[in-house]
Amino acid sequence: VMVAISAETPDTRVHQVSRPSFYVRSSDSGHGALFTGRYTATEHTVGPWDPGLQHGGPPTALLLRAVQQLGGPDAPVPSNGLPARLTAEIFQPVPVADLVVAAELQRPGRRVAWATATLATADAPHEPLMRAQVWLLRRTVQALDLPSTPSEPAPGAGTSQPTPPGWSGGYLQAVTWDLSHGSFAAPGPATTWTRLLADLVEGESPTGAQHAAVVADAGSGISAVSDPRRLVFVNTELSIHLHREPVGDAVWMAARTTIDPHGIGHVHTSLGDAQSGVGTADQTLFVEPR
Repeated sequence: VMVAISAETPDTRVHQVSRPSFYVRSSDSGHGALFTGRYTATEHTVGPWDPGLQHGGPPTALLLRAVQQLGGPDAPVPSNGLPARLTAEIFQPVPVADLVVAAELQRPGRRVAWATATLATADAPHEPLMRAQVWLLRRTVQALDLPSTPSEPAPGAGTSQPTPPGWSGGYLQAVTWDLSHGSFAAPGPATTWTRLLADLVEGESPTGAQHAAVVADAGSGISAVSDPRRLVFVNTELSIHLHREPVGDAVWMAARTTIDPHGIGHVHTSLGDAQSGVGTADQTLFVEPR
């Protein structure tokens, strides 16, 4: 069975449907300055704390995908554009439900463009649960004559570890977690290699940037400073900066959480692939005892 992506969209990543997916597409419509899509969340989006709620990673990547559908003759975006910065604001938890995603090009440009996207349930499409702002920057085909700068090296190979008691949900099983530093069983900084066992949207191979968006929100989880059964860690946003798109099927993340005794926290995560580091992700945390 082949799944064809709508002719209304510029996306051409089509392959045999042989893998699970985080979302099943109901419709994609529009391009140029506006794009709207409707999707059904699958069990692979389920986060570890509530079987009715999604982990924050898949909907963040779905917002990014919507922005990547924008562009046309009357709404230019950078050719071979990199989503160099994505900030996702999380207003409410996202349920496992039918979703509507809408993207709009706010600042067109052939070198630099800026777009926004919102995500809501199909039952309440005008009440956004998440909003993203994305800067798209042109990537040149040929390397420019620029000074070289050091890149963070890739970590060593990791090993799979069982998730702690109480950690469940389809999301954790839809991604491989091979830790090269730290442990799920011990609080503190951690480094892990990730591979996606599910596509973002059914029948469509995720881009490297979408892979990074799927896993970056897990930085607070792998580097938790205490047992999540004792403390509530709520991130209000996620900001991803990329200077290069990850290449290959493996993305690593090295995360560290810092919290203040008065209940405010910050997570900083380095992101990379087998070649080197590609960017960072940051999260702001609200923390309190359960």
